[in-house]
Amino acid sequence: MLRYLPYLMVIALWIYAFVDCLGTPEREVRGLPKVAWVLIILFFGEVLIGPVAWLLIGRRRGPAPVRGRGGATPAEWHREYEGGRADPESEVRGFRERRRDREVAEPRPRRVWVAPDDNPEFLRSLSELNKQNRNREDGGSAPSEGDQ
Repeated sequence: MLRYLPYLMVIALWIYAFVDCLGTPEREVRGLPKVAWVLIILFFGEVLIGPVAWLLIGRRRGPAPVRGRGGATPAEWHREYEGGRADPESEVRGFRERRRDREVAEPRPRRVWVAPDDNPEFLRSLSELNKQNRNREDGGSAPSEGDQ
């Protein structure tokens, strides 16, 4: 089993690089167009040139985008409060207000999905279709809206 491990690692790296390339926005691709990188990964994946080239050269790597916090990692988030740049109480108040607004808002009516064999409207429409088909087979005309 251990002798297959290198082959599995190559396949795993190949698949990872391929999916990563497909999921990367065009503006973050460096060097070549995205289509060219996909072809390089596919054609040179067996010898690891394509996937390794993509991971080292093809995609722009950098820190994760910061979304409204003092740093890129949770360890850096607390620095925002220690430096006095933000008021933690205002965040707590904002959270409480948003939660209260959600509780006060009218609940949306839930649409419950009903299986076709339990749905009375569906069953009614089936029985109407059956009546129409029987009338057509008997030579009669299909009942109109006023006949029902």
